[in-house]
Amino acid sequence: MNHDFSHQSYREMLQSFLQKGYRVCGFEEANPVQRHLIVRHDIDMSLSMAEPIAEIESELGISATYFVLMGSELYSPFTQASRRSISRIQTLGHDIGLHFDASYYENDSASLDGAADAECQALELITGKPVRVISFHRPIPELQGSGPLAGRRHAYEPRYFSEMGYCSDSRGAWHYGHPLAHEAVQVGRALQLLTHPIWWTPQVMDGPLSKLENFLNDKARVLKSELAENCAPYRAVFKDEESRRSD
Repeated sequence: MNHDFSHQSYREMLQSFLQKGYRVCGFEEANPVQRHLIVRHDIDMSLSMAEPIAEIESELGISATYFVLMGSELYSPFTQASRRSISRIQTLGHDIGLHFDASYYENDSASLDGAADAECQALELITGKPVRVISFHRPIPELQGSGPLAGRRHAYEPRYFSEMGYCSDSRGAWHYGHPLAHEAVQVGRALQLLTHPIWWTPQVMDGPLSKLENFLNDKARVLKSELAENCAPYRAVFKDEESRRSD
């Protein structure tokens, strides 16, 4: 099996879990002592890059949970394009959760609880469905290992983080070993598998930095296109740039 972080290698990894008898299930039904696989995606940078991943999973009959940031400088879930991406992910049979950045708020339980609830309600206006699970972006120790937040389960409760296996592609690599080699998988216990769509690409690319550069270039073109659409003085400049780029 390839470990090159291509879409094909992602498909092969999921197929291998299914061949090992794993059943993909949501946070609410996952049992730490069963062959259960929680498929989780934290969308840190790009909603559009999550769509191909969602399509692969749907083709395999797998339902995952995609966690959306509400206050990122890199994307807004309220834009038309973001709403289309979220709707597409839902249509493919996946759940949407809140990716909560606690560092924006006062570090006390009442403030964090209220802030998480407010963000969940805002996200529910976009999805049209209840947000049942939260994951943490830049998690703080006070929340890890704690009980539910804002009346909702979170991905770092002991049931999901210590009672079952946990594996992440953080920073674009399997720093603690490939998920299929995890000790929980070796003995047939549950695993929470966390991936970030930004690291998974249609073709093989050279490392995380190349992927980030590619993302930034694409983002710049989108911003320039929007600027040209909304600001007449820039329109000719953008058209000239696009013409030279296509030559």
